Amino acid sequence: MQTPISGFSKLSKKEKIAWIVKTHFHNTTEAKNIVEQYWNEEDQLQQLHDDFIENTISNYYLPLGVAPNFNINGELYTIPMAIEESSVVAAAAKAAKYWGDRGGFKTEVLGEEKIGQIHFIYKGDANKLEHFIAKIKDQLREDVSEITTNMEKRGGGIRSIELRNKTTLIENYFQLHLCFLTVDSMGANFINSCLETIAKRLQQYIQEESIFTEEEKEVEIVMSILSNYVPNCIAKASVSCPIEALEQEEGFSKQAFAEKFVRAVNIAQKEPFRAVTHNKGIMNGVDAVVIATGNDFRAVEAGVHAYAARNGQYTSLSNAYIAEDSLHFELELPLAIGTVGGLTNLHPLVKWSLELLGHPSAKDLMQIITVAGLAQNFAAVRSLVTSGIQKGHMKMHLLNILNQLNATPAQKEVAVTFFKTNSVSHSAVANFLEKNNA
Repeated sequence: MQTPISGFSKLSKKEKIAWIVKTHFHNTTEAKNIVEQYWNEEDQLQQLHDDFIENTISNYYLPLGVAPNFNINGELYTIPMAIEESSVVAAAAKAAKYWGDRGGFKTEVLGEEKIGQIHFIYKGDANKLEHFIAKIKDQLREDVSEITTNMEKRGGGIRSIELRNKTTLIENYFQLHLCFLTVDSMGANFINSCLETIAKRLQQYIQEESIFTEEEKEVEIVMSILSNYVPNCIAKASVSCPIEALEQEEGFSKQAFAEKFVRAVNIAQKEPFRAVTHNKGIMNGVDAVVIATGNDFRAVEAGVHAYAARNGQYTSLSNAYIAEDSLHFELELPLAIGTVGGLTNLHPLVKWSLELLGHPSAKDLMQIITVAGLAQNFAAVRSLVTSGIQKGHMKMHLLNILNQLNATPAQKEVAVTFFKTNSVSHSAVANFLEKNNA
């Protein structure tokens, strides 16, 4: 039975690993070797990785792929994608080529506002508080001028401060709801620093104000934190072409394919069980680019799924329709991302990925990420309504299965040829290798 360990964080990396493998693994040599084989041989780079988080023992690698030929607003991009799932990069590249031949992707940014909130308890007259907040707004802005000056020079800063009465939800609960522009940074540290300073000043000013009773002056700041829900920080991507210009699908007329495609998206708009998987497919593309560019995919995921449920039911993030004999397909995503700060200035592959994209601004990157999501969604829905999702996915998954079964290079070569015209499954590949064991 494992016993607690004290002072683990103070141990060296080798000491941490020694304790871990001794306490948790039967084959300690193998466990140690697996962890150490992912260390970077360049000490300086390894130290950089070690400093990203606490208690580091190794590096966890994801494949970094690229999807070329993305025509976005008339410019060609090669998009970096960090992901472990088979077929995602291939599907994105295939969709890029498909729509590159049909006018490419059109994008725009519909808004850039990010949100921060100060949550507090106030036991008093709400009207009195509202008038007081209106009076001190300018002073609260001034109180954080040292924090906001540089951001304001770049075109960002605090855009609004609003008191929100939430007492119908929780007794005596109020918010200060602030909107920010953070330009090319994601802005979490900037927003949280502003909020914490304003929260302290708010308490101070209420305590000093004679219009409040002693009970009203006892304001409790519960927390001050940015929100990862950013419904006014939106990028939109779309594609369209005449139905007659669509690629001919096997067994379908072009009109029939377009109608079936639209119906499939409409089902995801109405049926939450389908919508979740539909949106997961979108996020295959989105997360891969978010990770490759050093952004917080967990924040993006949380915000995107909240946006999908903004009208009270979880629904599709994308929309498809037929108008004037053309197929239209579009996607809107809330994206709080950045191209400066955080890992963007530290991780060598993040810097490489951003250079690959032409050193985009945050607005540019929002649009690129949304395009990756739309491309991924198109590829998935197209497969679903034609050949089925497994045919292409399992072909891409073939090498993973071969590696799991310890196939030799010669067996892999023969298997890839064989399964070009045969169905792929784990058992089918295992049987094939058994028959071709020479």
